[in-house]
Amino acid sequence: MNTKRITTELEEAAAFLRDGRLVAVPTETVYGLAGNGLDVAAVEQIYEVKGRPAVKPLSLMVPGRDTIETVCDEVPPAAYALAERFWPGPLTIVMKAKPAVPEIVRAGGSTVGLRCPDHPATLETLRLAGVPFAAPSANPSGAPSPNTADEVLQYFDGKIAAVIDGGTCGIGTESTIVDLSQTPYRILRQGALPEEAVWQTLADAMTIIGVTGGTGCGKTTALNAFAERGALVLDCDAVYHELLETNAELLSEIEARFPGVVENGILARKRLGAIVFQDAAALRDLNAITHRFISEAVQTRLTDFARSGGRAAVIDAVALIESGIGDLCDTVIGVTAPRQARIRRIMAREGISESYAAARVDAQKSDEWYAEHCDQILDNSGTLAAFEAQCRMLSMEVIK
Repeated sequence: MNTKRITTELEEAAAFLRDGRLVAVPTETVYGLAGNGLDVAAVEQIYEVKGRPAVKPLSLMVPGRDTIETVCDEVPPAAYALAERFWPGPLTIVMKAKPAVPEIVRAGGSTVGLRCPDHPATLETLRLAGVPFAAPSANPSGAPSPNTADEVLQYFDGKIAAVIDGGTCGIGTESTIVDLSQTPYRILRQGALPEEAVWQTLADAMTIIGVTGGTGCGKTTALNAFAERGALVLDCDAVYHELLETNAELLSEIEARFPGVVENGILARKRLGAIVFQDAAALRDLNAITHRFISEAVQTRLTDFARSGGRAAVIDAVALIESGIGDLCDTVIGVTAPRQARIRRIMAREGISESYAAARVDAQKSDEWYAEHCDQILDNSGTLAAFEAQCRMLSMEVIK
């Protein structure tokens, strides 16, 4: 058998593949050895020609995200987010396979990896063939992956039907493989696409709601309504307190700016409060320090939740907008309440004096400021039952 070098005759290459023959195809990473991924005999040829162990599964090439559900079951939203961001490109997404995917492709397992190659000739051949391609790298097992058609021919001339000569592959590194078949999601192979880009894309795809308002305004009631809808709730004040106990760098920066407020590794909060609640410049300096550490911690937790399959998160912070955390949010909700009601709640909750509670309230933004800077307002000036109903209704509107 002579191996044909194809440049423009892509219909011929597609016909070879439909007939169960093997064709080497270019991608943005390396050349792949392609066969009809739904044809058991064609896949057997791939294993034979490569000398590939039968215990190693094969991934399938597809022309785009619209074909995911033709070969995969229980497709998570994360798959579409990654396909939208990185396909065509060097990312293989592993999901649960449909029965139509032959057992030999899955190597007896229940999953299959999908890949959409970023090369116009191969994408067109996929469209013309109308079947997914099983396509490991076009080299004998253990040999270097080929970057050119000439290298493919050195390996397989006379052993495969054709090679599509698409020039030199640009990256020369195989695709990154991410497993979405179970949570938490994980990277199975680090390839051309950085792992951090995968997780950041999943975090960016979540619905993120910001909830802000002064201390004692009733944000907890709003947060509970979102939690009932399955959202992750991130209380930035709780994150801050945790960081005070675990992050020595944060305490060091606070002590450097406000000497004497850290003793034996513990922050004297009332001593610090007595300074910053009476001095606007000091409060700005404290916020500049804490906002940076809190923002980093929030981003990490959003990413971790996205990796667990999470689809929505709520971030609660008094200084949500000023800290820049609000920039992460799809919508920002402000919660407002009468001043005296807030003071009473803070006194009861924290056992502090009325004067100290009033100082905390007065050091924060006004209701008018929240109305100007937030996308929506929850007004907590009526009964608890009415406010709870208002929160539930808004949570259903925001989290579909």
